[in-house]
Amino acid sequence: MEVFNMKNMLLLLITVVNILWSTAECREPVLHRVGGGKYTWAPNMNFTAWAMHEEFYVEDWLYFGFDKTRYSVLEVNRIDYNNCNDKNCIANITRGGRDVFNLTEARPYYFLSGRGYCFKGMKVAVQAQYPPPDPAPLAVTNASPSKSASHGLTVLFALLTSYAMLYLSS
Repeated sequence: MEVFNMKNMLLLLITVVNILWSTAECREPVLHRVGGGKYTWAPNMNFTAWAMHEEFYVEDWLYFGFDKTRYSVLEVNRIDYNNCNDKNCIANITRGGRDVFNLTEARPYYFLSGRGYCFKGMKVAVQAQYPPPDPAPLAVTNASPSKSASHGLTVLFALLTSYAMLYLSS
């Protein structure tokens, strides 16, 4: 029986690092314009329909464009969202009327506008989830520049690993 020596340990380490490197996530965060358009946060819009056609992932951003003198953006819990209650908000993200919010966890998020505008439809719920794994590195087609660069690094690392394995096996 062969003794597990330093050479075999290095080969195992290189293999594990190569597998982890080639399966790493490469998805860039997306900026979602809540409701679509320039001024996205306004009364009498169907934000539920808009959210149903979007996919929200952890690290994505929500953009709210609105008149800050009239409207607000408040993060609330589900019960307050359902009741249009703006009194116990989790966070007031209203700043300048062109505000962004980072989806940092895989969970549902609930937003509404205060001052009674929630009752005019100014509320939205989104479900952030973890991004799906990228396809296998050699199956990437029509990739964005950042994904292409990542793919190139993966191929380069695989080649270097192969050379190292050949060297160590001799």
